[in-house]
Amino acid sequence: MQIFSTFEHSIYIELAITAVEELGVQKENILAVPLMNRVQERKLFDTLHQADGISLFDKGAAIGTAFSVIGTCIGFVLEWGPIIWGLIGAAIGFIIGFMIDFIFYKVIHKRKRVLKGKHSEVVLVINCPNELADKVEQLLWDNLALGVAKLEG
Repeated sequence: MQIFSTFEHSIYIELAITAVEELGVQKENILAVPLMNRVQERKLFDTLHQADGISLFDKGAAIGTAFSVIGTCIGFVLEWGPIIWGLIGAAIGFIIGFMIDFIFYKVIHKRKRVLKGKHSEVVLVINCPNELADKVEQLLWDNLALGVAKLEG
């Protein structure tokens, strides 16, 4: 049976490996793999096949709508009329909203890229006999595993 688990990179993974070895699982049947963290910059513009949940369009659409209404109201008094001034207001509002989001996500949010909460850093794979599987699983949970899965071999 194969048992997969994930851990934060801490002393608890060493304690878990030692405890599993004391149960009778040999070193050759234990594999610990550290995960690589993302190093490339996230893309701000989404494509059809990839989206990350960040939208630069929302604030621009809302501010564009507000500026369009204001431009239309003022356009009744001005020379070009309400339609042209409404379109001008919508374009200016959209650009302002887009720039606010762009600056917020590119400059301010860039410093806060650290993930909050616990995240997996090491994957532990253990090959063990079926009769030891429940004990090994309990040992992994006792040593603060973030997740455990069993696979019949």
